[in-house]
Amino acid sequence: MTPPNRHSRRCGAPDDVHVHRVSEHDPVGRDERGHRSGDRGPAEAAHLEAVAAFARESGVDALEVRDPGARDLEALTESLGLPPGGYHDGAVVPLAVGLELVRTMLREEGAWCRLEAPGVFFTHVGYDQHVYVGTAGPCPAAVTRTRELGLFAEPIPDSPYDPCLTPPVTHDAADADFWTWLSGAGGLLEEQHLNNTARWHRVPAEAGALRAGLAPRALLRVWPGLDPDVPGVLAGVGEHGGVVEAVWEDAGGALRSRLLDETDYPALPALLSGARAARLIPGAVDARVPLRTAVLPDADGVVRARWPE
Repeated sequence: MTPPNRHSRRCGAPDDVHVHRVSEHDPVGRDERGHRSGDRGPAEAAHLEAVAAFARESGVDALEVRDPGARDLEALTESLGLPPGGYHDGAVVPLAVGLELVRTMLREEGAWCRLEAPGVFFTHVGYDQHVYVGTAGPCPAAVTRTRELGLFAEPIPDSPYDPCLTPPVTHDAADADFWTWLSGAGGLLEEQHLNNTARWHRVPAEAGALRAGLAPRALLRVWPGLDPDVPGVLAGVGEHGGVVEAVWEDAGGALRSRLLDETDYPALPALLSGARAARLIPGAVDARVPLRTAVLPDADGVVRARWPE
């Protein structure tokens, strides 16, 4: 009979994975959500050492960053000692850097990602301050070490942050045909390079020239170009309702954007004062329909990013 903490998985997890929830608290006495009342101040160093123990017993010395988000990308990469652009989906970092990312997530310092050694190991940090590890083998030495550190390594069926539990949408690859089409379509290119962050670009006549500056595995959405009739754009704000994203070219020629809800509408004329051109993009999922969506593939032409819709 298969033990309850072993099961067949995909999405970068080991095919026959052993999952443990690592926390300070004995699982006895938790509520049905796995939570426990009282002070939950994390024993940070112990959690990092426990993750390291599972990784090393699995033969892992580097981790792949998956599905990343960050509040301040520049500050994060600097704090991790990574080069500019070194934090993105698919970036491979040494185990020591991966542990620093775990530390950042435990401290809730504005970053979150999944860390994986595909088919061998993963670790996820929960919003409940629990750390989840999955390994291809049972790792008895790491379990013992975790207990020595004063933590509990509780066998569980799945990590609640397993990407297989929320399958990604299948997107087209931003291949040669995409760039040829984009050169003819023009407009605006929205580059989503982190889960919570996007950058905007004007599409030049030769759109392929944009690609070199884009983050690996970025989700790309193509929108109509900016409208030079800024008063007309402002007059149409009420047509959208709810959250909108204002994108505009300022007096100096730079592209800017800001998310706004209905309470921000009165401030929009001042925000776009001096703008050369602008566009309002609906925030509602069913109304936010780009001209085309694609994802930057890896060098072999395969799309591996796990972007939602």
